[in-house]
Amino acid sequence: MASLAPTDLSVIPAFADLPPETIDWLMDHGERREYAAEEVIFKPGDPAEYMMALLQGELQFFAVRNGNREPIFRVSAGQVSGVLPYSRLRVVNGYSIATMPTAVFVLHRDLFPELERTSPELTQRLVALMSDRARDEARGQERDDKLRALGKLSAGLAHELNNPAAAIARASQALQELTLAKPAQLLDLLQHCPNPEALKALTLLATEIIAKEKPMSALECADYEDDLADWLEDQGVADGYRLAAGLLEAGVTKDILAPVAADLPKAALPAAFAWLEGQLTTQRLIRDVQEAGSRISTLVASVKTYSHMDRATDRAPLDVHNGLESTFTMLGHQLRAKKIRLTRDFAPQLPLVRGQVSSLNQVWTNLLDNAIDAVATGGEITVRTHLQSGFVRVAIIDNGTGIAPDVLNHIFEPFFTTKEAGAGSGLGLDIAQRIVRSHNGRLEVNSVPGRTEFSVWLPALT
Repeated sequence: MASLAPTDLSVIPAFADLPPETIDWLMDHGERREYAAEEVIFKPGDPAEYMMALLQGELQFFAVRNGNREPIFRVSAGQVSGVLPYSRLRVVNGYSIATMPTAVFVLHRDLFPELERTSPELTQRLVALMSDRARDEARGQERDDKLRALGKLSAGLAHELNNPAAAIARASQALQELTLAKPAQLLDLLQHCPNPEALKALTLLATEIIAKEKPMSALECADYEDDLADWLEDQGVADGYRLAAGLLEAGVTKDILAPVAADLPKAALPAAFAWLEGQLTTQRLIRDVQEAGSRISTLVASVKTYSHMDRATDRAPLDVHNGLESTFTMLGHQLRAKKIRLTRDFAPQLPLVRGQVSSLNQVWTNLLDNAIDAVATGGEITVRTHLQSGFVRVAIIDNGTGIAPDVLNHIFEPFFTTKEAGAGSGLGLDIAQRIVRSHNGRLEVNSVPGRTEFSVWLPALT
């Protein structure tokens, strides 16, 4: 332990302008400690016993997440850290390491009551520092929680976009191959000079919508395909099996083709049916591209609705069903990954509420994300809406294992979480509750084994 001089404390802004007797008290009851660069000062599990004021040097604090050390903040010369008056921290949960030769003034927490009697002014300063630190930590944790949720949503959205984008890529490649084959098919068909009426009947099959019969089973479809392929080969079409699938997909059966084939020269049939299959497949691929493009547009619209990018923080009349649907879209990949059955029990003609869309969507996301985590693979989530006592009530119900009574009492407390380290900050429900309260509503939870229900009540617009 190194000696402590009154001038040492002068570098601490929190100690500035204190009466000499307060400085003397600190000198008598505190001590100076020195650490070498890279020396560990505290580690997880150590008792949290000391207030620390850095006289020189620097400390780096690390949190332990998923078994790894992650830097969270630094304390430089002149700053106060460690335990402060009225702090409830009892055990250190991270690492504190000196990044360079460092000198620290320390004061044991058992002396805080005497400090308060000796210098209420200094105690107030230290409590203010603790409040600022707690507020900064809460903001940081809230930001991390939002970033974690954003990362999860981004991953889900990437999966959602990947399917239609891949469908467009596949269809584009197939369309290119079909387009390149068309000139040769046309030349082959014209070389056999079928009469115009026969060509008209053929082209009608390529332009009219073929009415499909009732859906067939996979076995029935295979039988029809084999039958059509055999018939095509009997007509001299060498690649009948290749054409049969595309023709049958469009609803063109042997019975539909037979009258057309009767009016065409036998030598023209391979080219005619190849052209027809290519034309019908082209139309199907175009529809696939349109549907995939529409899916992408829907996803983009859902993202815009979810984030409400065109209206920053304004509150306006809104339909909670729209926000719920956009949230379902954003979390669609997670629901499918666990094969969760999502049931919508929406009240018709539900009144609007006045709110901020992106904030309420954050509520739906937090509640649905928790429900997804709670249920087992193949579980069920029900989202129910109805009007009750002048409030729009949104209930999110899952059939997971339920929440234990001792946990239920703390469920809305900030930083309380039952998830593994790194999987959640414990702020999701606290944030949801604060958002709902800011909308003059309330958030409630009821849970028994096999059924957990979170209910959001929002004032209905009349």
